Amino acid sequence: MHDVAALSEDVVGIEHDKVLKDFAQRHWQTELLFTERYDEVKANLGFDDSTYSNARKQLIGAYFCHEYTYAAAALMNPSIVPHPDQSGMSKGAVRFVMSLRAVGEGHISSIAFREGIAHKDGTFQLWPQDHFATAAVIDDASLTDADAAVTVHRHAESNLSNTVIFPITEQQRGGLEDLRLVQYDHVDGSPEWIGTYTAYSGSSIRSELLRTRDFRSFQLEPIQGAAGRNKGMALFPEKIDGRYVMIGRQDGKNLFLLRSDSLECWDDEGVFLMGPKFPWEFIQIGNCGSPIKTEAGWLVLTHGVGAMRKYALGAALLDLKDPSKVLARSREPLLTAEDADRSGYVPNVIYTCGAMKVGDALLIPYGISDSAVGFASTSLKDLLAMMD
Repeated sequence: MHDVAALSEDVVGIEHDKVLKDFAQRHWQTELLFTERYDEVKANLGFDDSTYSNARKQLIGAYFCHEYTYAAAALMNPSIVPHPDQSGMSKGAVRFVMSLRAVGEGHISSIAFREGIAHKDGTFQLWPQDHFATAAVIDDASLTDADAAVTVHRHAESNLSNTVIFPITEQQRGGLEDLRLVQYDHVDGSPEWIGTYTAYSGSSIRSELLRTRDFRSFQLEPIQGAAGRNKGMALFPEKIDGRYVMIGRQDGKNLFLLRSDSLECWDDEGVFLMGPKFPWEFIQIGNCGSPIKTEAGWLVLTHGVGAMRKYALGAALLDLKDPSKVLARSREPLLTAEDADRSGYVPNVIYTCGAMKVGDALLIPYGISDSAVGFASTSLKDLLAMMD
């Protein structure tokens, strides 16, 4: 900072122009970003800047910035839910929000979003996305070192498809992994969009909740209790017998059914639900997002890991009133990594964190070897026919 402070105003002008020429077209509101970063530096260091021009302040701010490509290494593990705004939709179309796990330099995972419209014939359109991304901003920066809930909001002038939620707290600093979103219907009829994800510190993991009513403000909070120390928890979209219910993989291999009186605390060790049964899932099975309510039962997409750690998607059907009862399972995979999909950041992986029912069809976004996202669709009738 002192080096920039010592420059003549002419040199400051030249260097400031160079930085803007290099980066103004690559970032949104670049000069404002530099000014905000300068204000942070001044607040932390404290110094007399009464003689500094705006150009000098922005140049100092630029020296405390660097570019970060949040999805440079990998993009995978999507989940999909109905959008809060369904105005103007007709003929069974559903506006949706899709979350994605994006991995950048240092293998840091963040949460990105895309919006679009899905149709009951299985087709869909993604809304346009420009090349400017904005980070969600924490409401109270004093909480980053605390083991408490934090709230972040997207920039008022940024749309959801260009918003990224980066790690905020110490527990999250290694990444926010595999968000499983669900539209949760409270007993009063009001919807809330709730996601479970893994917060990775770099050395330890725990499950956390993302909660939002409008996809403008997001609360991120840890899941308390013994079950929260594991990965891959997925929330049912409504209470069953007056209690919250989740599916989780408590032992790293099998699926368990968990119940709780509190959304934030899960002390229940759970009851065994299902384990590997077929060769394509002998190593482990897990859920692929929240259960989907159908007339036949709770539809749960699963993933199985087989020989050479090749992944495949399967399905199971649970009883509506007592989801601890498994009514049917898919004997063969619904989807598996084929030759064109097997090479990537993590090869041989097909994985989803949630599908969406559109009429009598199911739209399934899925990660392809952690390097791209594909979409599959099927009728519920055909999918249920694959299970026995």
